[in-house]
Amino acid sequence: MKNAGKIAIPICIVAVIVAIVIMIPNEKSDSMEVEDILDKEVMPDEDISPEVQKKLDEIEKINLENEYSPKPREWITSGPFQIDRSKYVIGEKIFLVIGGLGQQEKGQAAFLRPLNDTHYKVYQTIPFDGAKKNTFNYYIQPQLSKIAGICSIEDITGQWTVVFRGTDYANLKFEITEQILPGDEDNYQPVC
Repeated sequence: MKNAGKIAIPICIVAVIVAIVIMIPNEKSDSMEVEDILDKEVMPDEDISPEVQKKLDEIEKINLENEYSPKPREWITSGPFQIDRSKYVIGEKIFLVIGGLGQQEKGQAAFLRPLNDTHYKVYQTIPFDGAKKNTFNYYIQPQLSKIAGICSIEDITGQWTVVFRGTDYANLKFEITEQILPGDEDNYQPVC
């Protein structure tokens, strides 16, 4: 009996090893071969009907009209202050570059949004102090805000002004148009 136990253990080990060796080559793969058609052009079997071609042309025309490319940077300047464009679409960032402030120059760059043809409201202020930092960059991206009373794109569009409080530098003006940055339309649904 004692010899049978000694023989059974090695036989079991050999049987397990044989079973593993047999199963390894027969293991099925979960992957499939798929024909690569990404680089192949799909062409209809027959000529395209005039109606379909007309519709395709209309779609392409709409896509070209809606294609967005940012305007080139213009760098409008007032003393050490610069903004990168005179016109922005809704959703674009407005870059303010401040470079070469004097030690004594201290104040705020106030971005004013239009309320109507003659009145403005402060949207955001950016403090500056040449004694602490004479060069830095900043950007704003006007957004809708129920709390700030900016309910729809009509509250953002129009002629904005940047006033440099505490200095004698001239104001900078820029316009935000009614066009919305493609893909950003959902962020500018009325909030009030």
